[in-house]
Amino acid sequence: MKSLLFLVLISFCWADHHAANFTLEHDRIIHIHENGPHLFVEAEQTKLFSHRGGNVTLPCKFYREHASSDSGAHKIRVKWTKLTSDYLKEVDVYVEMGYHKKSYGNYQGRVFLKKSTENDASLVINNIMLEDYGKYKCEVIEGLEDDTAVVSLDLQGIVFPYSPRLGRYNLNFYEAQKACLDQDAIIASFDQLYEAWRSGLDWCNAGWLSDGSVQYPITNPREPCGGKNTVPGIRNYGFSNKDQSRYDVFCFTSHFNGRFYYLIHPTKLTYDEAVQACLKDGAQIAKVGQIFAAWKLLGYDRCDAGWLADGSVRYPISKPRKRCSPTEAAVRFVGFPDKKHKLYGVYCFRSYQ
Repeated sequence: MKSLLFLVLISFCWADHHAANFTLEHDRIIHIHENGPHLFVEAEQTKLFSHRGGNVTLPCKFYREHASSDSGAHKIRVKWTKLTSDYLKEVDVYVEMGYHKKSYGNYQGRVFLKKSTENDASLVINNIMLEDYGKYKCEVIEGLEDDTAVVSLDLQGIVFPYSPRLGRYNLNFYEAQKACLDQDAIIASFDQLYEAWRSGLDWCNAGWLSDGSVQYPITNPREPCGGKNTVPGIRNYGFSNKDQSRYDVFCFTSHFNGRFYYLIHPTKLTYDEAVQACLKDGAQIAKVGQIFAAWKLLGYDRCDAGWLADGSVRYPISKPRKRCSPTEAAVRFVGFPDKKHKLYGVYCFRSYQ
């Protein structure tokens, strides 16, 4: 029994002595490091701002703690993904290893690695789209080692509440997503709604957000909106059934590449006449997202109610005055009138693309 114990102890000692390096080939020794990772990834900035149509570089660099004697044995693999509100899912954006490069989905033809130095894995995104907003993960892989960094891309723009012709609380989550897209916008995130609230957005109707939650911003507490004696803030209904629950929606839009304008016309127009008048002028009838973007980002001001693509009638006021939103700057909502009424003008949009 003592002999067997002695042999076991000898075996453990031999294994411990040779764990740090062992030979697979006569001329090659592989070193096993036991003191933690030797590949590090970092982002010089963790949050960047841009706008639709702009270009941005998401920073990412990698470093090795020690130069390896077999540094050519492993190729560096760089992978960029976009994080989602469901943390178990990521959207592939770009992958590169050596001469092999691949971009995915809407990113095809718009993304590439900057590679200003040999350790630069920064991602360049051209012609930014609304859907590009969000958090991105840079992952660098070398052999058995990898490390990551996360960078947020924020867009300059505006959040606006939206409900369709059917009226208040008529959209499930998927209909809400489509409603925003139809109005040249995307469904807003909580962070975007929070920033809008900090800038003064006050809206008493609950709306869907991109993570599937239902919330609304209150700057002026009052009885119908959570109670008069409550503090200002974002009121939260929590997460609702995306198929069955019905609310309004908060949309987000940004700069556009085109011209938004009120069409000068000798007569007032029905909805169908308004659509044709814009087409005849080489444009299209404007969308709700475009009137909000023009008002917020360009300071557009016009005291004439006009048709928009969804059949609503609105007008943008940047300079409050008598009979034109006397108390606040806002996009005024007239309603969804009968499309046959010849009572309004029309707002058009001509794209430069």
